[in-house]
Amino acid sequence: QLRLVESGGALVQPGGSLRLSCAAPGFRLEDYGIGWFRQAPGKEREGVSYISMGGGNIAYTDSVKGRFTISRDNDKNTVYLQMDSLEPEDTAVYFCAASEGPSSWPEEWGFASWGQGTQVTVSS
Repeated sequence: QLRLVESGGALVQPGGSLRLSCAAPGFRLEDYGIGWFRQAPGKEREGVSYISMGGGNIAYTDSVKGRFTISRDNDKNTVYLQMDSLEPEDTAVYFCAASEGPSSWPEEWGFASWGQGTQVTVSS
């Protein structure tokens, strides 16, 4: 069964940057569309960004457009979420998830495999 592993979360000051990574040891991540989701304290999980299998279809939620960039490196079998100009409102646990079929992003129902999440805290 596909297992996803997120990394890169940390405590960062407002205006700072982080790069999150999503890896899948033993599996070809290029065979899946990958979504990034986040859940802030007391809030429902929401879709942040999505990249299709071939990388030709990319999407962002409005609140991160122009600040976050999703990419994939098939040689490293990793999908990245570059987060710049971070704001306190970006504080959340970030999850990556994999989809084999047509994307349901930002809805979760099409994503069968999930990582355990990585904490991002934006605070001075």
